[in-house]
Amino acid sequence: MTMITTTAELTRACDALLQSDFVAVDTEFMRETVYWPALCLIQAAGHDTEIIIDPLAEGLDLEPFWELMADDRVMKVFHAARQDLEIFFHQGEGLIPAPLFDTQVGAMALGLGDSIAYDGLVRALLKRPIDKGPRFTDWSRRPLSDKQLKYAMADVTHLRDLYPIMREKLDRKGREDWLSEEMGILTRPATYELNPEDAWKRLKLRKMTPQWLAGLRCAAAWREREAQTRDMPRQRVMKDDALYEIAATAPTQASELQGLRAVPKGFERSRPAERLYEAMRAAMADAENYAPKVEKPAPPPSNVGPTVELLKVYLKRVAEEAGVATRLIATVPDLEKLAADPKADIPANKGWRREVFGEPAVRLMQGEIALALKDGRVVMQDVKG
Repeated sequence: MTMITTTAELTRACDALLQSDFVAVDTEFMRETVYWPALCLIQAAGHDTEIIIDPLAEGLDLEPFWELMADDRVMKVFHAARQDLEIFFHQGEGLIPAPLFDTQVGAMALGLGDSIAYDGLVRALLKRPIDKGPRFTDWSRRPLSDKQLKYAMADVTHLRDLYPIMREKLDRKGREDWLSEEMGILTRPATYELNPEDAWKRLKLRKMTPQWLAGLRCAAAWREREAQTRDMPRQRVMKDDALYEIAATAPTQASELQGLRAVPKGFERSRPAERLYEAMRAAMADAENYAPKVEKPAPPPSNVGPTVELLKVYLKRVAEEAGVATRLIATVPDLEKLAADPKADIPANKGWRREVFGEPAVRLMQGEIALALKDGRVVMQDVKG
């Protein structure tokens, strides 16, 4: 088995893949020591074409592959697509493959688990074992052995066989709409945009004062910019614990940073520290406006407890009937909001979730229907007026 290493070879291969109505796609990448994932392999399989692309090959232009991913005549099939799509978005200059089918999301809609692993899905639907031996390969090394390449190729040949089976099962159950919301999130550019000023959202909010929030936002944005510029993991730039200390101190000079327990000794005299001081001075000049606007969630009304418990019972009944996990339909916080306000702006009040759960749940709260036990099962009954 050989890899595609030239643009001419890639162009011919992508032209062949364009003849398929769907293409299974997977990647191998390394990200342990970098901020931006290093794309090491791309595997793709159509009806009659199977290819492995070497993105590290000197002089290889990936443009033919990006054009294939952008062609709306071909369905792109991934498993757990988010990390692959993040790489494509940044290396393909904003590209998000479409139309898209994620078999992990499809498996969730079929009741095969919230986040089933690829090998588990292959075993469940194809009855095939997967060789896990080469999974810890350093995919950036060259040359790769035939065994490693066969392992990488199997990821998309199994995926190619999974897609028609899953599509048929989803059609039969009438659950195509169940995928639309999740696919909408996966194909939204905002999912992959890495704005340093939003990096604070990754962290726990330990205080709610404008001064502390401004300090945390500034420290997190500084770390994100450093990680992106220096291409290293966030935690190697500065640990989360140190960011909390920096947020509390809001240092604008070395003497204010020195002595913080979680900050590496001597860091206060470094160039990155100088950039932190500069950013913090700007943030603290108007901390009230710079601080992110965070609304502390109001506690649920004290009288909704029994309603929430009733909704939990009904949710479990609906999930069991549909053969899916409860959290695919609604979470406990969703139930609390619904109990407090039948028109609450939650996923359970929209789309297919409203049809299978939200609407009858509101009728249940309004006393129009009731839950009862019949032969050991929870059933719905109309309440006669």
